[in-house]
Amino acid sequence: MSQTLRALFVTPLAEVRLADRKGFAALRDDLEAACRQIAEEDRAGRAWCRTNSYRGYTSYASLDDLPTRATAFADLKRHLDREVAAFAEAAQMDLGGRRLRLDSLWINILKPGGGHSGHIHPHSVVSGTVYVATPPGAGALKLEDPRLAMMMAAPPRRAEAPEDQRSFVYLTPTPGTLYLWESWLRHEVTPNAGRSERISISFNYGWR
Repeated sequence: MSQTLRALFVTPLAEVRLADRKGFAALRDDLEAACRQIAEEDRAGRAWCRTNSYRGYTSYASLDDLPTRATAFADLKRHLDREVAAFAEAAQMDLGGRRLRLDSLWINILKPGGGHSGHIHPHSVVSGTVYVATPPGAGALKLEDPRLAMMMAAPPRRAEAPEDQRSFVYLTPTPGTLYLWESWLRHEVTPNAGRSERISISFNYGWR
């Protein structure tokens, strides 16, 4: 009698090609201009980056009002609200009549050599990133199997293993790509090996 394998406890990841939508090319340009302008003006954010050896700029620790600072971020939020609601539905989340709401939205500008070590987003339900500029060689998004810490004596997976059986999955985004995942999923940004800056906008949605 042959074995029957069943995939249990699936970790969902959504990929959305916002770049294919009408008008998004202009919005991407507006987002890049807004990201660069805010990076120039945000003294507190630049000071935080220097103190914490962040190779580039992030507004994560300094600004919490981007959708009210520039219409481009408000327009982006409308896309995100729709996609996060669809993600929650597809993931069978029982929200009890409530909905997921944007908790935070921040800019990431990574210089060549810059990356972001492995982490999760506590106190949130859905997290994600929209990619604004991804030069050749820009760092990938690296996702980690959440069971990895408990695989004490497990052998490694083969290099050619299917994506859903690997310990790590590397995603190489292009401008206008949106990724969504559940906030407990550990992830990191590999170093930017490109010659120019990698620009992305990350966010968290909470159950409120």
